[in-house]
Amino acid sequence: MRRAILVLLLLPVLVPTAAARDAAPGGHRSWDDVEHWAKIFDDPSRDEWQKPLGLLNFLGIEPGETVAEIGAGTGYFTKILSIQVGPQGKVYAVDISQPMLDHLMGRKDVVAERVVPVLGAADDPKLPAGAIDAVVVLNTWHHIGKRSKYLSRLAQALSPEGRVAVIDWREGELPMGPPPAEKLPRERVIGEFEKAGFKFVAESVMLPYQYTLVFRLPAKKDTRRYTR
Repeated sequence: MRRAILVLLLLPVLVPTAAARDAAPGGHRSWDDVEHWAKIFDDPSRDEWQKPLGLLNFLGIEPGETVAEIGAGTGYFTKILSIQVGPQGKVYAVDISQPMLDHLMGRKDVVAERVVPVLGAADDPKLPAGAIDAVVVLNTWHHIGKRSKYLSRLAQALSPEGRVAVIDWREGELPMGPPPAEKLPRERVIGEFEKAGFKFVAESVMLPYQYTLVFRLPAKKDTRRYTR
């Protein structure tokens, strides 16, 4: 059976530029200025602390899997996922900004034939029921307002062994990321998922500015071994 790793919302990372800090908090930010955000999200220096290949290894995305990247943004992580899933796999790139999705699908380093762009809603990723093996939410969970409803939608989208990975910002002032007031404590995220019926199954501490949490629904036994 396919393994499921729900790629929970992968909205790109916010570096502490004046423009980012002056923007409205949470879901009220406008993401349609793609040129502006691409300079931030796709800055080559991001690889040093985001460690995308190490993150991919921890998540265990395998060829042939169906992955949902929610908050795909400019495609920083989509390009890696579209290669990793192979010709038999698929990536649902979900974002609430159509200009972001247009930009993502036009990237030369994205294997476009393996990517399905999805214009999601603030409270609904609009994913097919029971189809998603893996969801990655990168630097995005704190942007979601109605998270309990969103979790319900995600649960419906997961395949029988589907998992959800949330990568979000550690508390306090950091060289990267949003202001402290916009962040969600790790313990709160775990509590939200457990209240929605998910089980907290793994955590990685390799990223310097973010926590990485993996959840699944308890219907199936998770046999994957995670390396921190």
